[in-house]
Amino acid sequence: MKKLSLVFVSALLLFTGSVLANDVKKSEKPSENLSTQIATLLSNSNLVIEDELTANVLFTLNEDREIVVLSVTTNSEVIAQFVKSKLNYQKVSLENYREGRMYTVPVRLKA
Repeated sequence: MKKLSLVFVSALLLFTGSVLANDVKKSEKPSENLSTQIATLLSNSNLVIEDELTANVLFTLNEDREIVVLSVTTNSEVIAQFVKSKLNYQKVSLENYREGRMYTVPVRLKA
C-alpha cells in the first residue's frame, strides 16, 4: 500500500510540473494580440463604406501603453481620419513591449 501511494504522489507531482511548465501566454504572439485589440477598437463604428478599403497604419506605443498613430497610408482621407480618431491614445494591454518601437498593421474595412 505504501508503494502504491508513493507512485500516486510521484505521478501527481510529475503531472503538476508539466502543467505549470506549459505557459499559455508565451505561446501567444504579442503582435497577434495587438492586432486583435486594434480590430476590436475599430469594430465599433457607424462608418458607411461601399466596398472594401485597405490601409496600413504605422504607430508606436508610449510609456502609458497608448497607441500613437504616426501615419495611415490609404487612398481615402475619410478612412485615414477614421482610423486616427479611433486608435490614437487608446490603451492596449501588452506585457512585454518596448516604448517607441514602431509597428505596422494592415487594416481592411469591409462594407
